[in-house]
Amino acid sequence: MMDFRNLTDEQWRERLNAEEFRVLRRAGTEAPFTGEYADTETPGIYRCRACGAELFRSTEKFHSHCGWPSFFDPADSSAVELREDNSLGMRRVEVLCSRCHSHLGHVFEGEGYDTPTDQRYCINSVCLTLDSTPEQESPA
Repeated sequence: MMDFRNLTDEQWRERLNAEEFRVLRRAGTEAPFTGEYADTETPGIYRCRACGAELFRSTEKFHSHCGWPSFFDPADSSAVELREDNSLGMRRVEVLCSRCHSHLGHVFEGEGYDTPTDQRYCINSVCLTLDSTPEQESPA
């Protein structure tokens, strides 16, 4: 398996387009309500666009109306890493892919959403790819 943590910026630029690099590797943010997954309800697994690691599942996705895809829990507790982020004059918690340490977004707590965890993982669409789950076949 490739060790994504040791790739150089040049190697990342070869793997990612300019916008993906800006958000994933430079902790940028895409404009709200512009990402391809902000409102999708397609079932499946959301993977890190940089390295392909499984991050979230559609069963944990919810509509927060914030302009970015929102999840109440990662697919696996070790799928993401959390890091304190005091940029922009506020305290936030950054969400990183645990496999490649790419920036994904931020997680917020206590906002009052009706979810099992009361957390909102606010993730940039450009950081994700969606593996759609095939529809269940009807029994014959």
